[in-house]
Amino acid sequence: MTTLTAPAPAPRAHLTRWLLRLHRPALYVWTGLVLALAVLLLLLYGPLTDAAADAWRQYDACTDWERCRYDQNAILRYKDWYNYATLTAAAVPFLAAAWAGGAFGKELESGTARLAWTQSSTPVRWLTVRLAVPAAAVAAGTALLVWLHHLAWAAGNGRIDTAKEWYDVPTFHTNGPTLVALALCGVAAGALTGLLSRRTLPALGLGLLLTGAVWTAVQLLLPRLWPTRTSTGEAFFALPNSSWTVWQSPNGTVPVGDYHPASHFWPLQLTSTALLLAVTALLTLGCFLALRRLTGKTTA
Repeated sequence: MTTLTAPAPAPRAHLTRWLLRLHRPALYVWTGLVLALAVLLLLLYGPLTDAAADAWRQYDACTDWERCRYDQNAILRYKDWYNYATLTAAAVPFLAAAWAGGAFGKELESGTARLAWTQSSTPVRWLTVRLAVPAAAVAAGTALLVWLHHLAWAAGNGRIDTAKEWYDVPTFHTNGPTLVALALCGVAAGALTGLLSRRTLPALGLGLLLTGAVWTAVQLLLPRLWPTRTSTGEAFFALPNSSWTVWQSPNGTVPVGDYHPASHFWPLQLTSTALLLAVTALLTLGCFLALRRLTGKTTA
């Protein structure tokens, strides 16, 4: 008499490994982008800033303009490469949104997602891995770029006459954790549009639009996320150049202005980051609600 034994359970799918293999080209592109930007920011932190600062010292010391000599190319080179690095880093959240929207939309459009759900993975686990792994990669790479960008900006601040102020829009967002939070928001926004549209190109475009809308809203709210200071009369005209004037009285009246001093950089960074993380949490919740509507399954 033989004893019947239950078949061994199917091995649990290695979702993370499979996800990395599936999106290997995107991982390579992301790694290459981070490394290239890191090298450029290190050059800005060192030789490019030093050369531009020396040129500005020569320029400021000029008394005889007919015989004045300074390295104008070094000044222009710093300005160009700083702008390239800053704008590229500021575009990271939109790249993340486009990738997430396209990736989720493609898996649902092609049926790959439903195939995974019939294997040893539940829809909730499938979504959790597809949100967590890209979010970790995007957060790590973006945090490195933010740190290096802040170093590069600080190296030129006060030494280069044309250096961007701390409140310059691209500079502000790439100089602190706001960019990391916005990149995570981009991943969640792209995932949500992918789950809702279930098509590649519409999800990609909608992810970009949703991320842009969040960025615009935060930018509009940013001046009021931390209490401003008010200056009146002659004191208003004596404000440091590093002060960010967010409102001033119309011409013809007593000069009055609301402003943020440079010391408000971190309070504004932290409050805007908290706001973006709250939006990201809502978008992530929306992803799981969209998945439940799509599959009717809520168990992990």
